[in-house]
Amino acid sequence: MTQAPPLSNIPEYSVGEVSAAVRRNLEAEFPRVRVRGEISGFKRAASGHLYFNLKDDRDVLNAVCWRGAAGRLGLRPEDGMEVVATGRVTAYGARSSYQLVVDALDLAGEGALLKLLEERRRRLGEEGLFDADCKRPIPFLPERIGIATSLGGAVLHDILHRLRERFPRHVLVWPVAVQGEAAAEQIAAAIDGMGTLPPEIRPDVLIVARGGGSLEDLWAFNEEAVVRAAARSAIPLISAVGHETDTTLIDFAADLRAPTPTAAAELTVPVRAELLTRTAGQGERLLAAGARMVAERRAQIAGLARGLPAPTALLEQAGQRLDDRGERMEAGLRARAALAAAGLAELSARFGRPRALLERQEERLAALGATFLRTGRQAVEAQAHRLDRTDAGRRLPAAWARIAEKATTGLNRAGALLESSSYRRVLERGFALVRDEHGPVVSAAEARTRVAVEIVFADGEAAARIVKDGAGRARKPDQGTLF
Repeated sequence: MTQAPPLSNIPEYSVGEVSAAVRRNLEAEFPRVRVRGEISGFKRAASGHLYFNLKDDRDVLNAVCWRGAAGRLGLRPEDGMEVVATGRVTAYGARSSYQLVVDALDLAGEGALLKLLEERRRRLGEEGLFDADCKRPIPFLPERIGIATSLGGAVLHDILHRLRERFPRHVLVWPVAVQGEAAAEQIAAAIDGMGTLPPEIRPDVLIVARGGGSLEDLWAFNEEAVVRAAARSAIPLISAVGHETDTTLIDFAADLRAPTPTAAAELTVPVRAELLTRTAGQGERLLAAGARMVAERRAQIAGLARGLPAPTALLEQAGQRLDDRGERMEAGLRARAALAAAGLAELSARFGRPRALLERQEERLAALGATFLRTGRQAVEAQAHRLDRTDAGRRLPAAWARIAEKATTGLNRAGALLESSSYRRVLERGFALVRDEHGPVVSAAEARTRVAVEIVFADGEAAARIVKDGAGRARKPDQGTLF
């Protein structure tokens, strides 16, 4: 069987050759393009690659973003987001389709940026990064001030100029890019780096500043990395980004928002001249208040002094009380000595007559009382000579209390000594005292003349009668018989 001749002279290609040719032509025609469209069908594969479609009102373009480029996008793609994708057009022969390989993705239009900004603000706010409870106070007069901004703009010059005018301070500048792809990373690194400096050079407050611009120009300060760095800053942070009407997410995370970079310098330090004037005025008011207080206290003391009695009258009254108590003390000692002597006399017949001991005790008590009186008078007179008119009236009651306490202690000691010689101590050892209305009965002869007697024990008394025989003698008790 013979082969049929070709029907035409058109060359024949394989499927792979056609796909390769199409891919070469597409890549040659569209080596680098920017495509604007709305994201749809977005999904993230387990490998980390991103797959989605870009569409407008009529057509759809497949797009893919490999894992390496996906980490550098700077935004989180989602369905419905209008973007401008930058990449190259190529073909995918396995499905006979062409697609856009994306390596950069930007929001298209200010509306899309605002939508992303609002969504990011809500999400970070729910995490607590903007809570008012986390805000720290700015130091009143910091020793060192840190500034993170660009060296090429006028912002740094304005801040330094205003600091020199108000209150010159040591300034530490950390240069960063404030616009572009690397800006967010450098700003976050500056905030973290300032907080890790050694304490001797670490700033007391940090200013993150940039001049005004469009929403796209200020977008670096809306990046999540910058906002999180501001929230975790180890140094109180002031955000001064853009003009007064510009608002970025770092303003919500900072401890204080300044409307402009110049206003940030004004919020950081006070005016030195005004501070000196205010301090001088407060010093003068403090001195005047102190003088008024001293005058008021002096008048108050003078008024109180007029109401106090004369010190001499207090001394005279104290002396009179001392004499009165001395006499009462002496009378008390004598009464106690007489009571002890009576007790000793009752037991003298049976236990001896310690007359010499009693006399010695009376002499010692009398001498002790005289010594207390003499010492008390001498102490009062010495106190009167040492104290002036005002101090005597204040210290005299305390002096008299100490003298009276010493006299009472001495009297108690003398009473205890005298009590040790009392007949009651003998009764406590098991003896008893026999007496009637005429006095103690100390012998058998006296007992024959008595009828009713009283027996005194250590814990009380008991009545008794003396039984006599026919001869009038005291009869012995009937002891019974053994027979």
